Amino acid sequence: MKQWVKKLVDQLDMDWGSSNGAKKPEGPVLSEERATIVYMLDIYNKNLFEIPKHQVRKVRAKIDTFAKDIVHAQNQESLNDTLFELRQFFSSYRIDEYSFVQNTIDDFKRIIWEFADHLSEEVNSETYAQSDMDKSLAQLREAVESNSVEELRAKSREFIDLYLKSQTTSNERRSKRMETVKKNLSSVKRQLMEANQTMRRDHLTGAHNRRSYDEQIKRYLQLNELDKDPITLVMLDIDFFKKINDNYGHDIGDFILQEAVRMLQESFSREEDFIARLGGEEFAVILPGCDAKAASKIVDDAMAKIRKEVFIHGDHQIRFTVSMGIAQLIPGETADTWYKRADGALYESKSTGRNKYTIAGPTATKKVA
Repeated sequence: MKQWVKKLVDQLDMDWGSSNGAKKPEGPVLSEERATIVYMLDIYNKNLFEIPKHQVRKVRAKIDTFAKDIVHAQNQESLNDTLFELRQFFSSYRIDEYSFVQNTIDDFKRIIWEFADHLSEEVNSETYAQSDMDKSLAQLREAVESNSVEELRAKSREFIDLYLKSQTTSNERRSKRMETVKKNLSSVKRQLMEANQTMRRDHLTGAHNRRSYDEQIKRYLQLNELDKDPITLVMLDIDFFKKINDNYGHDIGDFILQEAVRMLQESFSREEDFIARLGGEEFAVILPGCDAKAASKIVDDAMAKIRKEVFIHGDHQIRFTVSMGIAQLIPGETADTWYKRADGALYESKSTGRNKYTIAGPTATKKVA
């Protein structure tokens, strides 16, 4: 079995069927074709978002079931049945997902167009008023050239009255327009901020999401080129999280994710610390101004705190642990290479017992309990 397939099986954290206190069985041997499908389902599952008619936890449970059925399919007929159901589900869900995104975009477009239409109406009103002024001014010029005192007096009065009325109307219109513009701008700004927060925050836990993480990493890399201060990336997973979902249900799983973020925020509590949920039970923490040694001290304290915490939800009392990988940024390193070193250190922690952290070296890893 290829290394990436073995790593995928290890990361799934599924119960592969141990019984009678026997030694924990190895994960199943997967073909690359099945592993590829399971991998795609896992990635999709980690990046779900709430849409009408589809609660994330229910969709996640459904996709988990598909993944298990694909892994455990004993023959081609069983696999074909699962793949048929998966195609039906995915086709329906993807249409609803696309409709939600499109409707959201359409709503935003409508707000912008209404704002633009209002401005256009105001501009047209100003244009019409200016046209009347130009016409009256032209008539006044003709009266001057006609040498008629009566006509000059009449056109002068007409122009002055029109000018005063125009200025009064213009001032009133300008005042109303400014008030309306302020309200519209406030509305657009509020909705843009809400959309921006929605796009950059994980809907379940309130942590930053993958998109926000990618943007922040780029900023820190640019800043590091200037100040050269140490900065460390911590990758972490909740150990055996899928078993929590399987044993207690996705409601409890969601509760554990929320509690995990709460405890991470308490442990990594500096204003500059950045916590993101990258998907599923995988998180990243960026620690500006920390080298690997300082980061490991914070990580050690965080893990100790999580180990002794008892999480109560209804009648359930749950404990869990986390595994972490630590990588200090190497000068000149790319975001992708930095991430891979931290992720490799995390994998080392998980594959050597879990409930520990590993500090990544420049090319290899240094294990730390």
